[in-house]
Amino acid sequence: MTTPLADKALRFRDLHRAGKTFVMPNAWDVASARMLAARGFPAIATTSAGINWACGLPDGPGAAPRDVTLARHGAIARAVDLPVNGDLENGYGDTPEEVADCIRLAIEEGFAGAGIEDFTGDRRQPYYDTGLAAERIAAARAAADASDIPFTLTARAECFLYGHDDPTGEAIRRLRRYREAGADCLYAPGPTDDETVRRLVGETGGPLNVVVEQWSETNVARLAGLGVVRISTGAKLFRAVYGRLAALATEIAQDGTFSFGKDIVSDEEIETAVTR
Repeated sequence: MTTPLADKALRFRDLHRAGKTFVMPNAWDVASARMLAARGFPAIATTSAGINWACGLPDGPGAAPRDVTLARHGAIARAVDLPVNGDLENGYGDTPEEVADCIRLAIEEGFAGAGIEDFTGDRRQPYYDTGLAAERIAAARAAADASDIPFTLTARAECFLYGHDDPTGEAIRRLRRYREAGADCLYAPGPTDDETVRRLVGETGGPLNVVVEQWSETNVARLAGLGVVRISTGAKLFRAVYGRLAALATEIAQDGTFSFGKDIVSDEEIETAVTR
């Protein structure tokens, strides 16, 4: 039974308002999405890096045409009865109008929510001007509100990832502006210490997403204690799966052994979780 998008979106919105921390792992294809959904998570997300890498492409919004990329993400959104949040990078365009178009297409592809970041894609000038970045979020908000879907809009400040003299202060300033512009959830990937996360939670004015991709070790209880509402995995699961693949391939090539038999997923589990 397929859940209507409006119902998925309502469930996703309510997760951010429930006052409880939830985990939203990131999938890169239909099979990974369905395997994750079968584990009982309340929502999942796409990973733009993982999807691009799985297709043999570099990470970044210019790696493939927008419509092709959105269709790849959309296949995940349509594959499960859970709310799916789209990792839509910078909205596949610089202008507010292009970001609005991206959000409209994301809703057509079946997303209950999506994130828009303020990284330009150019490491020489990595950040959109704060005013323009806020206009982009406002345009995304307007496009979402024009639909009949209670869409959850996430705004990302990338200050920790591409070099900034004061990443924490700048992220807080930007995320406040994005919240005022209509963002439902706020996100500043990069920090891996309690003090910074606590500041982001306390000073940005909205539910905070923390990605565990850069953390060497943490857990749900720890992040919940800091006030984090949403935890995502970014491309970490993809990296872990391919790290395991690389290790197994090395074992076969160098040692001529196949010790991984005990770790494989059974045909029955794959058929049950992945196929429809």
